[in-house]
Amino acid sequence: MRGSDSAVALATLLYLVYLFLPLALLLLGSFGERWTNTLLPEGATLRWYADLLNDGSFRRAFFVSLSVCITTCIVTALLGLPLAYAIFNAARRGAVLAARIIYLMPVAVPPLVLGFGFILVFSSDQLPFLGSLWLLIGGHVILCLPYMMQALMADMRHLDLATLEQAAESLGAGFAMRFLTIVAPALRHSLLSGSIMVAALSIGEFQLSNLIAGFLTRPYPVVLLQAFYGATGFACAATIVLLGLALIAAIFSAYAGRGLSGAKLHGGAAA
Repeated sequence: MRGSDSAVALATLLYLVYLFLPLALLLLGSFGERWTNTLLPEGATLRWYADLLNDGSFRRAFFVSLSVCITTCIVTALLGLPLAYAIFNAARRGAVLAARIIYLMPVAVPPLVLGFGFILVFSSDQLPFLGSLWLLIGGHVILCLPYMMQALMADMRHLDLATLEQAAESLGAGFAMRFLTIVAPALRHSLLSGSIMVAALSIGEFQLSNLIAGFLTRPYPVVLLQAFYGATGFACAATIVLLGLALIAAIFSAYAGRGLSGAKLHGGAAA
């Protein structure tokens, strides 16, 4: 057992080094004065972060990403809750395979394929929306909605909503009352954790955005690519900002997950 534990510990250590070493180098590079043909950057400066703050294209891209992210979270929550509820009820009636295909299909389709489809459809004279902010938001919603629904449906099964609804129905509660007073409140933690996951995915999405975004609607990851054609320190600083946003989303997601687990345990103890 000790040999097996040591092998697992070594594999975990190697994985963590492989994962965090590039991130550590990016962090060092963002504070380095020069980084040319050397293993580590030379000197120390805050210049790159100041340049990033004063760069109008990056400021605009940051606010575009922020607006797209917030809108995507709202839309996926408004669409995901009733859709997940409908698919959950369909699955209870035996249509499990069809339900899985419906909400997993966008995951199976690569973003590049989806982007090319958007170009063909929305660059026509009848639908001249390519490059618009709303089309970009629509693309992010399509990519992120399955993840929101996965979180919601998993908790629908764990919370045994069917039993709660049957009890409410036996007391005379109609569909609207059951949905608003039982389903939606019971899934509030799932909506929060799903929204944080959607935010992390939307902030870092590049492939689809690079194909359909216009010059004034380019999100942060698309503009970030251009930074690597300039100064290395500037590119590292811009990347660290994006990693910081993703890290914040991950931390909030972890806390939301803890809140959801605590709510389940509390509910189980009460039952």
